[in-house]
Amino acid sequence: MRKYLLISAILMGSSSLCEAQTEQAPMLLQYDKPATYFEESLPIGNGKLGALVYGGTDDNIIYLNDITLWTGKPVDRNLDADAHQWIPKIREALFCEDYKLADSLQLHVQGPNSQYFQPLGTLHIKDLGLGAITNYQRSLSLDSAIIKDRYVRNGKTIEREYFASNPDKLIAIRLKGDINCRIALTAQVPHQVKAIPTQLTMTGHATGLSQESIHFCTMLSVKTDGEVAASDSSVTITNAKEAILYIVNETSFNGFDKHPVREGAPYLENAANDIWHTQNMSYDEFYTRHLADYKAIYDRVKIRLSDKAIAHKGNTDDLLLDYTNHGGKSRYLEELYFQFGRYLLISCSRTTGVPANLQGLWTPHLWSPWRGNYTVNINLEENYWPAFVANMAETATPLDGFISALATNGRFTAKNYYNIGEGWCSSHNSDIWAMTNPVGEKRESPMWSNWNMGGAWLVNTLWERYQFTQDKAYLKDIAYPLMKGAARFCLRWLIENPKQPGELITAPSTSPENEYKTDKGYHGTTCYGGTADLAIIRELFINTIAAGKILGQKDKEMELALAKLHPYTIGHMGDLNEWYYDWDDWDFKHRHQSHLIGLYPGSHLTDPALQKAAERTLEIKGDETTGWSTGWRINLWARLKNGEKAHQIYRKLLTAVAPQKSKAPNYSKGGGTYPNLFDAHPPFQIDGNFGGTAGVCEMLIQSKDGVIELLPAIPEAWKDGAVSGLCARGGYEVAFEWKDGKVRDCQIKAKNNGRVTLLYNNMQKTIKLKAGQTQNIKTW
Repeated sequence: MRKYLLISAILMGSSSLCEAQTEQAPMLLQYDKPATYFEESLPIGNGKLGALVYGGTDDNIIYLNDITLWTGKPVDRNLDADAHQWIPKIREALFCEDYKLADSLQLHVQGPNSQYFQPLGTLHIKDLGLGAITNYQRSLSLDSAIIKDRYVRNGKTIEREYFASNPDKLIAIRLKGDINCRIALTAQVPHQVKAIPTQLTMTGHATGLSQESIHFCTMLSVKTDGEVAASDSSVTITNAKEAILYIVNETSFNGFDKHPVREGAPYLENAANDIWHTQNMSYDEFYTRHLADYKAIYDRVKIRLSDKAIAHKGNTDDLLLDYTNHGGKSRYLEELYFQFGRYLLISCSRTTGVPANLQGLWTPHLWSPWRGNYTVNINLEENYWPAFVANMAETATPLDGFISALATNGRFTAKNYYNIGEGWCSSHNSDIWAMTNPVGEKRESPMWSNWNMGGAWLVNTLWERYQFTQDKAYLKDIAYPLMKGAARFCLRWLIENPKQPGELITAPSTSPENEYKTDKGYHGTTCYGGTADLAIIRELFINTIAAGKILGQKDKEMELALAKLHPYTIGHMGDLNEWYYDWDDWDFKHRHQSHLIGLYPGSHLTDPALQKAAERTLEIKGDETTGWSTGWRINLWARLKNGEKAHQIYRKLLTAVAPQKSKAPNYSKGGGTYPNLFDAHPPFQIDGNFGGTAGVCEMLIQSKDGVIELLPAIPEAWKDGAVSGLCARGGYEVAFEWKDGKVRDCQIKAKNNGRVTLLYNNMQKTIKLKAGQTQNIKTW
């Protein structure tokens, strides 16, 4: 007994070894001028309420967002109840190889497009002082989630500080110095503003009929040692040395299935309660509570991609340009981009049932690109790739409620559009109302509209949570029922292949947003037996069967169907075929690589010949692509253990892209990073940021079936470094240091009892750990 206690004490006593070695430079975005364009502004958010701070001197523009402000109302579950009658006709056309007819018939199996995510309002802080500005500085600290800016006017310094607090549901702004300013609220959506000397109140609703829209109430309170006066819609502060602004907002959104007016949340009362709360504590207390809440998540992971921590003293936009023009040499920028992705996910994904959308939380546009919606054929999934491995599991919780809502509506979609009475499905796009129907409005291309694998792909995130946490209660109560529902739909959607009896395929099928050219020269989108469909279903069935076994449930039908799925095939170019036949892509460089899901984010594509074919697919596609696709390719190359290629693509993601100076979004000349480190899809789309963060993790650690591999895809540029806090499947947290590409010291913590095999330095070591135990491993 004494021997066991001694060993345990040694293990637990040395638990901070690798954390101490992972010294990380301050993670700071910094600039010497205010933002002129959205892509230069700095974001803050508490998971629901967010802001884009421009930091202007004469007029400091701050766009406000609330993640629950959308157009529309709950979906009509009887929509297109007879649309399924077209499915047999489409199948008949397909199996007669009449792809043109099949494409045209697909238009009948389309419903409405999604609703829009909309901006909440615009705050103006206008400095009433006169004179030239000098010594302007602006920064965002990722370590504290606080923006600061300062400047000198007429020899007097003005300092401003901004943060968004999750525990107190507010945005706080502190102004210090010689304060004479006018504060105004306005909005692009229908609104009204009322002012009293210490408070602005703005009410309004999302674009659309007032009686059918989500309503909101924004309140801004002022605390100052100066004089305050109110006009009709603004507040003026004069002769102050300090002014503190608190901003709160509530909407009438009350759930995906509740009408926002007739069954809406009491947004006026809730906003009044929120603003009253600001009277009870000081700014410093709010500041302290914000830091404690944010750092409890953010501080779990530290990273260093060189032999020592080196801070950058200059401007971030200059650093990005230098990195782009001089060979991508800044390890600091690579660390900063990694942590920026973590910062963004913590800041935009903490609202029950409302996950991060295409813009995360931040948009200045009334009509956001791609409606600011949930695109479920890669983009929503990619948003959450770093959540578990980068130790932010709680940020994926909003996705649980959203998937549950999709499952509820998706049962009606399965029946109405496909005549399937079991399980549920979801399609290409969704919104806050959890719409699941195929989109396109009976006029848009099937290449993206007629795709019903969204639910089947999305539930793999639930399985990932279980893999990383080993929470069996979560698996039983939440994950498995939703996974099984998606799998039941797929079992009924699969049909026997008339070209190869005994095989199962999907028909009709599309490969998300991609187009083929048949051997007869037809340029189309609708097919049967598409590889992407079958890869998603294969991954879903494997994971659902595994989950069932853990819970003591067996699904013989699913096991048989898995064995009958049409197999992967290799094409004439040595690539992994995307289509049932060995057809060419219409565009060989196409951004989507959906048929590679089994390689990443899935894990079933392990056959060496198929992995080689996947590699060949990536070679053919090349490196020029959009932001989110670049992020995905980092992970794909890392999963193939090609660290140099993964790092090359990571550098590609960090290519400097100029701000979009036109108000109309520019959808070309992008695929990199804007000055504020937002992903340039183009235009801004946040999944590229999250794909990049996940890609760094995938280069440093991979885990599956009780095996953890350290440095599986380490590039020469990162030959020295350290990381702490990354998570591995099986319920482990890992920290390690490396020199010359070799792991030197490693620490592993276990959340549960288990046995794990570590792979490192061409060696392996199997370790038994008890729940809560930490073990340090000398690897040299």
